[in-house]
Amino acid sequence: MKKMHQRMRAWMSKYLALPSDVLLELPRVTMIGQIHAYIENHQGLSVYSDTELRLKANKGYILIKGSSFVLRTMLPEEILLEGNIDEVKFIPD
Repeated sequence: MKKMHQRMRAWMSKYLALPSDVLLELPRVTMIGQIHAYIENHQGLSVYSDTELRLKANKGYILIKGSSFVLRTMLPEEILLEGNIDEVKFIPD
């Protein structure tokens, strides 16, 4: 049943031009240069230090590496990270 829901959501996203991040519960990462990263639709904070941020996503983890990290905003599904961002990576489960 869960696979059918995912297929239906993917179909709706493709043919009805609806935003896939909302329908498929995918994370959205918005960056401003190398200094800000705004992550929406994450499922929890796993690791945070001044050089690394790891967030749980729907099908894996989002890994951000850099230096001088500061969490400016932290809401249940949104995080605003500030610092010198060197790498953004998606790690599947």
